[in-house]
Amino acid sequence: MLNAKKPIRFYLGSVREWHWISSAICLVGMLLFSITGITLNHAADIKATPEIITKEAQLPAQILAAISVPDAEQAPLPETLRAWLADTQHIEVHKQLAEWSEDEIYVSLPRPGGDAWLSIDLASGELTYELTDRGWISYFNDLHKARNTPEVWSWFLDFFAIACIIFCITGLLLLKRYASGRPATWPMVGLGLVAPWVLLLLFIH
Repeated sequence: MLNAKKPIRFYLGSVREWHWISSAICLVGMLLFSITGITLNHAADIKATPEIITKEAQLPAQILAAISVPDAEQAPLPETLRAWLADTQHIEVHKQLAEWSEDEIYVSLPRPGGDAWLSIDLASGELTYELTDRGWISYFNDLHKARNTPEVWSWFLDFFAIACIIFCITGLLLLKRYASGRPATWPMVGLGLVAPWVLLLLFIH
């Protein structure tokens, strides 16, 4: 009898361990995505006033003289120019592709929760930078959608999604194990499965 129960105990112990580990990993992420799910669902009702910051500056003559227009219409900014922007103007431009013409450089710098752009007049060296900040709610909403986020954030979302799948599957296995003592288990699971389909069929065509 004891030997027969050992595999079951090992199985339940493994499921419980995976369940609590995945729940710990998912806890903060699930709260964040649940809250931003509500804010996204009511985005039209949440009013926000964007904050716009504009900078104007003059490129040093030596940096302007060192800029040569590339053959391609799109190419990154020269490293010396990127360093000058970061050090003196506190504008971070990494290796985003800029749009080059004979007389102007234009860089689009979208980001979560806002937008930005940079323009340089190649004749005069005049620099114009504009940053639009739409606030924290917009920032977290964009993180929810992975909008204008780096690739590493997409990797995190993949990892988070896998952890959520493990959490749900192990939860289902634990429900199966204890369902006999809780008659409402499967009706509740069925409700969670059927309710979205009923809403889709009745109200969304």
